[in-house]
This record gives sequence, structure tokens and C-alpha cells, in this order.
Amino acid sequence: MTLSGTGTQADGSAPSLASYYERHMALVGGVAYAWRGQGRPASQRDGVRQVGVGRDTCFALLDDGRLLRWRDDPRQADLLMSGVAAFAAGESGWFAIDASRQLWHGGAAPRRVAADVVAACIGDGADYYVRQDGRLWVTGLAHRGQYGDGRLAASPDFVGTASDAVAVKAHTGHAIYLRRDGMVLGTGGNRFGPLAAHGLGDKADRWGPIFDGARAIATGSRHSLAIRDDGSLWAWGEGFGIEPRQLRDAVLAAAAGDTATLALSADGGLWQWERGGAPRRLALS
Repeated sequence: MTLSGTGTQADGSAPSLASYYERHMALVGGVAYAWRGQGRPASQRDGVRQVGVGRDTCFALLDDGRLLRWRDDPRQADLLMSGVAAFAAGESGWFAIDASRQLWHGGAAPRRVAADVVAACIGDGADYYVRQDGRLWVTGLAHRGQYGDGRLAASPDFVGTASDAVAVKAHTGHAIYLRRDGMVLGTGGNRFGPLAAHGLGDKADRWGPIFDGARAIATGSRHSLAIRDDGSLWAWGEGFGIEPRQLRDAVLAAAAGDTATLALSADGGLWQWERGGAPRRLALS
């Protein structure tokens, strides 16, 4: 997520889309929709400005700054935190950035992590944030090269590993970040190709370039996405191939889950791909 709105937010490339394994959410006209797998998106609640998902939960940031979480029924949502400007959700819980750019990690009680934070991401075993100066920080598992600085042993504290970052996304043993010049770099496990050719076949333990000209990014368990300034959506990894492949034009936001790719198009359409198959336009209910 970023406070500027130009990079990744929640689990997709913008606050309006989220996907984590088989659970998905979309924000259309201020209304949050949720669905699993290839099901039909169902309305959850209105007055929402950002959506997010965990493996078994839905998240919504309301217009008034309250961050909510629920499992199946939004009427039984828990209040996680107030005064939230943006958030991220994933395997280890959730991050929240408040209006003063303080980063908080969720738990029994939110714990302050860092200051001057503009973007954050919860991955599967490793978590990341970006400070206002562009420095990228990571903590958690390192066995697949998730830190990007050559280390393969976990650090209990956040470690600075890259510069000039504006957004970061992470998933199953890998991470990608968007540099200020539009370059997408990645590190970690790459068996299925979410890092394109960088470290293919095993892992990359240092950040390396994989795509250029991007303005927003997202990644799933086995593939990654980028949106260029011209609105074109590109994908690489399982189902799409190692070399980035253009999927469509005029895309506003995108997200990646396990096998699913989601996109919101400029004409208001919500689209879903399964692996590298043909897209289908989703009807809202």
C-alpha cells in the first residue's frame, strides 16, 4: 500500500482490488464485494475506501478511518483500529499506516513498528515497509532470499535492503518492489516464475531487475503483475510464461492470488483470469 495512491495498496495495485490465494475483494462505487475462487462477487458493505484479504478473512477501511475485519458476515465485523489512512493484510496479520505515517502491526493490541512509512506489505513469512526516503525494510523468513541482500538467515528486526522504492509486494517466498524510475525488481523463490527470468529454477537472494516502465505492481503465489503508464497490464509467471506478457489495455488496478488475476478496467469492468486462460467479465450481485 502507499499513501500517494500511485503504487501498491492492500493486496493489489490499488486500494480497489485484493486477492490472497482463493479469496478476492473489489471496491466498485464505494461498495466492497467479496468472492472465492471463480464465484460471483457479492456485496458486503458500502462507505469503503480500501479492501484487503487474508486467507480466511475480509478487511475494509471505511471512509471514516475505521479498519474492520470479518470472516463470512460483514455484519459481525471486528473493529481493529481507528484513524487508519491505509493498510495491508496477509499471512501474519495486518499493517496499518495512520495519518501521521506511523506504521502499526496488528495483534491483541496494535504495536507501533516505524515512522515516516509510505508503503507496507504482509507476505507469507516475510513483511516489508518503505519509508518516505525510499528505503525498503524487511523482517521474517530469509531461506528463499526474501531479504534481497544475500542473507539466508532470518532477522528478528527489520533490515534495510534497498533504496528508491515507492511500493513493495510479497507472497510465497518472494517479493517485488517498484523503484522510483519505474523498474520492478524482485528477490526470493522463483520456481514458478513470479520474478521472470531473475533467479529462475531456484531462488534469487539479491534484488534484480525484471520489468521496466511500471507505475503499479502486484504479485500472487506464482505470478506477478505490472501496470504501465499507458494503462497496459502485464503478467509473468505460472500460466503466462517467463517473459512478461501483455494482457489488456486501459487497466486501472490489478491483483494476483493463487491461480487468479483480477483487473478493473477504465470502462468500469471487473475481470478475472484463471492461470493463463481467457478473461471473463464478472457480474456483481
